[in-house]
Amino acid sequence: MSEENGALFSDELPEDHRSGFVAVLGKPNVGKSTLMNAYLGQKIAIVSPKPQTTRNRLLGILTLARERGELADAQVIFVDTPGIHRPLHKLGEYMVETAVRAIPEADLVLFIVDVSSLPDDEDRKIAGILRQYGGLPVLLVLNKADLLPPGEVTGNVDAYRDLGDFDDWMLISALHGENRERLLEMIVERLPLGPRFYPEEQITDQQLRFMAAELVREQVMYHLRQELPYSVAVVVDQFKERTADLTYISANIFVERDTQKAIVLGRGGEMVKRIGRDARHQIEDLLGTRVYLELWVKVRKRWRKSEQELRRLGYSLPPRKG
Repeated sequence: MSEENGALFSDELPEDHRSGFVAVLGKPNVGKSTLMNAYLGQKIAIVSPKPQTTRNRLLGILTLARERGELADAQVIFVDTPGIHRPLHKLGEYMVETAVRAIPEADLVLFIVDVSSLPDDEDRKIAGILRQYGGLPVLLVLNKADLLPPGEVTGNVDAYRDLGDFDDWMLISALHGENRERLLEMIVERLPLGPRFYPEEQITDQQLRFMAAELVREQVMYHLRQELPYSVAVVVDQFKERTADLTYISANIFVERDTQKAIVLGRGGEMVKRIGRDARHQIEDLLGTRVYLELWVKVRKRWRKSEQELRRLGYSLPPRKG
């Protein structure tokens, strides 16, 4: 196997091997991360009932091989993106820009929508953005079909199909699996012929310390109500293998106000202990070792509205090419 232009080539790959980048786009909370995690069979992107959970671009790498009974020889590189919405601060602007930048770099776009309700302004905005990239194949993925009343199927499906000129569409349930395999077939059929870009066993490009921080933030999203989780950022500052079976992790939970710090800590520190306990279980599943997790809650005022603070917390984009 040799490496050239960032791609891994193998003499063992068949001539009809397909590979490519699939941008997963949609407004917040339509099931983008749920769909990618389901295909990978492992949690790469955190999920929660709250919108705007995903903040970063995440790669999920699915390698298929016929000898294992798969549908084709292919490597599908999903690019999970933040939900496109009307931003209210610098963090929101970063999230939307991250999602939009994934479009021109993709070989295929999945436009994920919540078919259990009719299109809204955010859906129409995304459809308008996609129209600017004529020639790029787009599959309309009508998710949450399990929540769609039978009498509303035709009307809701037609309303979304009218948003643009899509290559094809599919009604699915990412959570329960309905038509998920057929959608994967549609994706692979539209990828160009090409080599593997990543080793067969790799399933993401994210570092373990980033994924550990995300799993802590996921538990904050679950345990805390209303708007507070959107004011939270998590940064791992220590990640050490103490023994072959024990990993030490220290992470900072940043909030914007002292009152928020008190809520995250809880009475007698009970809330942060609960967050840490549940996050530790998730991280142990990820690492396959026991984990000693220490969490610290700190105030970083108005961090979502400061470009400097966003960069310090890891929310920054490289300059646009050209």
